Amino acid sequence: MTLILRQYTPLPRRPFVVDQFTIGIGILGAIALMAIVGPFVTGDPNGIAPANRLLPPSFMHPFGTDGLGRDLLARVASGAQISLLVGLCVAGAATALGVGLGLVAGYFRRLDLIIMRVMDGMLAIPELLLAVALAGIAQGSFGMVVFALTVPQIPRIVRVARSEVLSLRNRLYVDAAVISGSSKLKILVRHILPNLIAPLSVQVTYVCAYAILGEAGLSFIGAGMPADTPSWGVIVSENRSYFQQAPWTIFVAGAFLTLTVLAISSIGEALRKKNGG
Repeated sequence: MTLILRQYTPLPRRPFVVDQFTIGIGILGAIALMAIVGPFVTGDPNGIAPANRLLPPSFMHPFGTDGLGRDLLARVASGAQISLLVGLCVAGAATALGVGLGLVAGYFRRLDLIIMRVMDGMLAIPELLLAVALAGIAQGSFGMVVFALTVPQIPRIVRVARSEVLSLRNRLYVDAAVISGSSKLKILVRHILPNLIAPLSVQVTYVCAYAILGEAGLSFIGAGMPADTPSWGVIVSENRSYFQQAPWTIFVAGAFLTLTVLAISSIGEALRKKNGG
C-alpha cells in the first residue's frame, strides 16, 4: 500500500522562471515590432507642426513632440529601424570579414604573422576615435556609418576565430580529413567553420550592441546619420537644448537606446553562460 501511494504521489511543480535570454529576446522583439509596424501607424516622422511645439505626452502624442512639433513616437519608431539595421549590418560585415581572416590566420601559419600584426595595429587605436576618423572621410550616410563602425570591430572577431582555429586544427577529425585528401578549403569550410558558431555568437551580440551605441554617438556629435534622418542619436542631439523645458524629448530616445543595448547584451551574456565561457 505504501508503495502504491508513493507511486502515484504527484511531483511538485517547478516554479516558472523567466531567464535572461527570454527577457532579452522579448524586449528586442518588441522593439523590432515597433520598428517594422510603427512607421506605417505613426505617420511622417519629419512632419513639422509649429503649433504643436514641445507638447508633453498625451493621447494624441504618446511620447510628446519635439522643438519643431514633430511627433516623437513616429521619430523613435523610425529611429528603431535605423539602429537595428545598423547593428545587423555591422555585426554581419564584421563577422564575415573577421571569420575569413581568422580562418586564414589560424590555419596558414605563414600568413598568421602578417594578419595579426595588422590587427594589433588596429587595436592600438581607440575604437570610437577610429570610427570618428573613418566617418569623417565623407559626409554622413548609412553606408559610411556602417563602414566606420565595422572596421574597428574586425580585430575582435579575428582574434576569437583565430584562437578557435588554432585549437581545432589539431583535432583527430581534421587530421583524418587531411589524410583522406580533402582540400584545405574544404577542411576550413566543412570541418572547422561550423565549430566557430558557438563562440562567435557571443561576440556577434556584443558587436551589434556596440554598433547601435556607436551610431547614436556618431550621430550625436554630427559625424553619423544626416540631420534629416530620425535616428536616436540625432533626436537626442536636436533636443538637448530643450532638456530643462521638455525633458521627454531626450528621455524617450535615450530610454529606447538603453533598452535595446541591454536586451542585446543580455542575450549575449546568456549565450556566454550556455557555452560555458
